[in-house]
Amino acid sequence: MAKRKDKGDQPDENLNDGNSGEDNFGLPDIEYKPLENQEQTTQTEEQAYRAQEPVRESYSYRAEEEPKSNAPVIIAVVIGLVLIVAAFLVYQYVYKPQAEKEKKELAAKAASAKKQREEAERIAREKEAEEQRLRDEAAVVEVKPAIGAIETLSGRTGRYYVVIASAVDGDLIMDYANKLSVKGTGSKIIPPFGKWKFYRLTIGDFDTYASAQTSADSAKPEFGEGAWVIKY
Repeated sequence: MAKRKDKGDQPDENLNDGNSGEDNFGLPDIEYKPLENQEQTTQTEEQAYRAQEPVRESYSYRAEEEPKSNAPVIIAVVIGLVLIVAAFLVYQYVYKPQAEKEKKELAAKAASAKKQREEAERIAREKEAEEQRLRDEAAVVEVKPAIGAIETLSGRTGRYYVVIASAVDGDLIMDYANKLSVKGTGSKIIPPFGKWKFYRLTIGDFDTYASAQTSADSAKPEFGEGAWVIKY
């Protein structure tokens, strides 16, 4: 825009020579350059800027390795501990009681089998002993003595008799005679005669006094000193 002129001022020189025409509308004149010159100028400026720009070293990005997590190790340790504890509990409260129960059952079965075996052996021994007893009894010929005859003399015979007992009561003499008879010893009873009121039990009769006395002497160990000889 043109500077206003005041009264009394001297006219100023035209600020834009050659541009005083009316086509510029009072705007400053612009220096026009060809487009090619502008591009060359731009390239020159860029080259100059690049020349002035410091050389940058090549930079390569390397991702930093993240530290490994300990979570898997911890989990593995925890699982291992859980398995160990579970195994211990199973052994302590399942396997061990079952093993002890089976052990007790086996011991009871063994004791029962031993008792049955001992009982069978005892029965076998008793049976064998009984069979042996029966064999022994069958082998032994039991000889029972013959029943001794008892005779009551009714009169004198003139023979010599070995007296082993005498009593006033005839029943006592008979009882004694019966005991001797069971043993197989025969006897004869001499009733009271003459002035004697005694019943006499004799175990043998002989023709002579000497024979009768010899028999009495041999009878003394069994019948005592009371064995003596009488003629009837």
